[in-house]
Amino acid sequence: MNRRMSVLIVAVMLAACGGGATSAEQSTNAATTMPEAGADASRAVTVMLDWTPNTNHAGLYLAQRNGWYADAGLDVTIIQPGEQGGLPALASGDADFAVSVQEALTAARAQGAPVVSVAAIIASNTSSLVALAATGIETPADLAGHRYGGFGGDLETELVRTLVECDGGDADAVDFVDVGNVDYRAGLERDFYDFVWIFDGWDGIRLEEAGLDITSVRFADYFDCIPDWYTPLLATSERMVAEEPQVVRDFVAATARGYEQAIDDPEAAADALLAAAPELDEELVRASAAYLAGHYAPDGRWGVQDAAIWEAFTAFLRDGGILQEDIDVDAAWTNDFLPAGGSASPTETG
Repeated sequence: MNRRMSVLIVAVMLAACGGGATSAEQSTNAATTMPEAGADASRAVTVMLDWTPNTNHAGLYLAQRNGWYADAGLDVTIIQPGEQGGLPALASGDADFAVSVQEALTAARAQGAPVVSVAAIIASNTSSLVALAATGIETPADLAGHRYGGFGGDLETELVRTLVECDGGDADAVDFVDVGNVDYRAGLERDFYDFVWIFDGWDGIRLEEAGLDITSVRFADYFDCIPDWYTPLLATSERMVAEEPQVVRDFVAATARGYEQAIDDPEAAADALLAAAPELDEELVRASAAYLAGHYAPDGRWGVQDAAIWEAFTAFLRDGGILQEDIDVDAAWTNDFLPAGGSASPTETG
């Protein structure tokens, strides 16, 4: 899982629009059945990941391994993004569904791409800024006077500056260092930078396993300063919604079943992912699956998106000058294809 994907994908996706490349197949097998589903038995479905297989995708692999897609009448192929990227693939019709992030989907819609989020894969952002304990960084204000290692993305800069200012620090005293896609642990240990953005459910576990003495500024502790947002999410195209709504409904229902099992049985989630990607570190995968079991849907039904989160994050992008064009926020997402049951947010409008 690339710790920078949520800040890089906007530029990558926009640059890729208009071009297409066939991605290498990651997984194709499906088994058993789910009698209540109603899609045609022969419907082929392609799902494009946002990165190499990792625990964010565990529900997809569980649904496939357990045959729940096949039972829904869907012949599902899971592929990696290659050069094209998931959202451009949706817009061009080269994929039916894609794993993405809220900032990328927002930017895509601002550019006219007909893509729609149909489920939140993780209910809330699990990012942190981490530093070696020796730096003395404990709160956002402490980031002032230190070097942030990143890609130089506008979202990175705006989030870090907002956190520092909100905590009473001097955002102008943060040194933003463009370091590219280096190994974040090596960068910390070799003093390339003082703090860096990670995802707790993967990178944070790797740091723990490495035994590094670190401190963290968790985004979730400062949602009064910065907005929450969905990273990752599951997207499809407006064409699929309009022309094949039953396929969307059946796919989302089977996927929801996969993530619900990942919540109830993280070992099964790890087994499914490792079967599809045996090259992964088994200890890391199992620890990550256990962590994410408590974050996929801690407050209720998996996949539910909140209008307030979409509106607040879009406003943050607009106010920070990251989003130049207005978008119809309500049209960017929907809960309509989630299976019935559970409690949706009281602010839900999609």
